[in-house]
Parts: sequence; structure tokens; C-alpha cells
Amino acid sequence: MGLVWAVAFAIFLVDQVTKIWVVHVMDLATRLSIDVLPPFLNFRMAWNYGVNFGLLAGDAPATRWILISVAVGIVLFVLVWMRRDPPGRLGLVSAGFLIGGALGNVIDRLLYGAVADFLNMSCCGIDNPFAFNVADVAIFVGALGLVVFPGGKKGA
Repeated sequence: MGLVWAVAFAIFLVDQVTKIWVVHVMDLATRLSIDVLPPFLNFRMAWNYGVNFGLLAGDAPATRWILISVAVGIVLFVLVWMRRDPPGRLGLVSAGFLIGGALGNVIDRLLYGAVADFLNMSCCGIDNPFAFNVADVAIFVGALGLVVFPGGKKGA
């Protein structure tokens, strides 16, 4: 479980530091847009009140607390899973990615009422209108890793 917590802490830290740096230090919250390496990488401020791609978005306090509860529930589920049926090293790292990312977005909801998304990437003539953050990438990588490397006693 130590590996899960170490990875989760590292992901959480990277997520929060990048959000503080880009949103506040670079003042993306006011500027709303910064071209970094157009069109491949741009910073576009987006306050996400819902889940991925703004689904279930609503500025209602109930939505905020429901999404926080769901994220905490998923974190607890993954922790119990890792404790009861620990996978191999890659599965533990994947769990850490998912937990660190989920907690990073929970902190945003607690502090701002929404998740701070700012990464925008486009390529090859496709203009991507969506923004995401480090936590979103970590959640995706972690969930995918848990599917690919579930481990367990059978695979040990």
C-alpha cells in the first residue's frame, strides 16, 4: 500500500502545482487563454462543474457535493480493492494514479466549487474544444492500468 500512497501523493502534488502555476501565477483565470505550442498545446481556462467533458454540469451545490462523494467513494473502493486483492507493481502504480487524480479534482471542487481544467490539445486539422488537467490524465491512465494490470491472486 505504500507504493499506492507514494504514487497518489506524487500525482496529487503535480496536479495541484500545475493548477496553481497556470491558473494563478500565469493568471490564466483572468487571461482565459495562453497559446503555448499552437495548435498542439494551449492553455484554455475552463471551470468544470460536471464530470468529463462537462457532463452532469450544474452549478448547484448538490451537484458539487454528489460529485465529491462519488470521487471519495471511488477512492475508498480502490483502496479496499488494493488491500484485499493487491495486484502486481503496475496495478499498484495504476491505483496510485487514479487515487491521486481523483483527490486532486476533489480539492478543486472544495476550493473553487469546480475543477480547474486548462490543457487544450489539437492536431491534424481537428480543433479540440475541450480542456482537461493533470488529474484527468492520471485518472484515465490509472483506470486503464487497473483494467490491463488487475493482478490478483490468480495472476500471481
